[in-house]
Amino acid sequence: MAGIQMLPYGDVDSNLRAMAGCAEGFGRHAIGGLHGSLYIVTNLADDGPGSLREGCRRNEPLWIVFEVSGTIHLSSYLSVSSYKTIDGRGHRVKLTGKGLRLKECEHIIVCNLEFEGGRGHDVDGIQIKPNSRHIWIDRCTLRDYDDGLIDITRQSTDITVSRCYFGQHDKTMLIGADPTHVGDRCIRVTIHHCFFDGTRQRQPRVRFGKVHLYNNYTRNWGVYAVCASVESQIYSQCNIYEAGAKKKTFEFYTEKAADKEEQKSGIIVSEGDMLLNGAQPCLLTQNREVAMFHPSEYYPTWTMEAAAHSLREILQLCTGWQSISRPVDRMVSN
Repeated sequence: MAGIQMLPYGDVDSNLRAMAGCAEGFGRHAIGGLHGSLYIVTNLADDGPGSLREGCRRNEPLWIVFEVSGTIHLSSYLSVSSYKTIDGRGHRVKLTGKGLRLKECEHIIVCNLEFEGGRGHDVDGIQIKPNSRHIWIDRCTLRDYDDGLIDITRQSTDITVSRCYFGQHDKTMLIGADPTHVGDRCIRVTIHHCFFDGTRQRQPRVRFGKVHLYNNYTRNWGVYAVCASVESQIYSQCNIYEAGAKKKTFEFYTEKAADKEEQKSGIIVSEGDMLLNGAQPCLLTQNREVAMFHPSEYYPTWTMEAAAHSLREILQLCTGWQSISRPVDRMVSN
């Protein structure tokens, strides 16, 4: 009913490039490869002509699509240069072994891919650092990496993560890696309409940054659902938190920023959240000295509905990789 009507991005699958600039939240300006050529991935090789890696390393803007389905085994991080869209619609492509690295780049869109089985020290599914901005991660499935599923650190900002599925993992999403990284006060991230399915912790954990969470479903965590550490500001709005054995929904860790004398945690404002199965509410007594942002200071609108059981059912169906056709590219070449 209303839940389906209110899901965001109802028209982005009408035209291949309709996604560009349509993200909600902090990543709303990401245009990816809107003004570039179409690059077609023709094989599942780790590198070489027609490979995903070949398209991602090129300097020019590209809208990258696939004509094959299957698994790409990455022997090293796949670095993505600026103004790229990696668009998995129309095929089922899984990345394994390593993950994507978004390093000193801007205007990236990653859509409808699977990430599973990343192995090695410091191996994340999607690693965003340093100094990257205007990024949108949409409808991706991420599970079972040795480090994080998505990590956003080292002054990377203006990022939206939407409609993603997270499972089979411990330290899910880290935003701000260390209390010495005081430049991370610039970080701004929106996470919405995502499903955190039994991931243990960090849905997300935040240092310094401003994070807007809305209409997400987090269930059966193993330590906590959301953690606010040094100076972070987390606005949790109309999310569903369904506890398993562990009931602590919100955690507050105190740390000392490198340029401060006192240890501080962050702050979480919980507004309209649904707490199920004994999930504990937010304790607003934490770190009142931190000024709290409101999303409307940064973007005028976002597609949100009240947290309800109907939303929970929809998010179980509509998050992560989707079996959808690749839209026609109606762009007229210059």
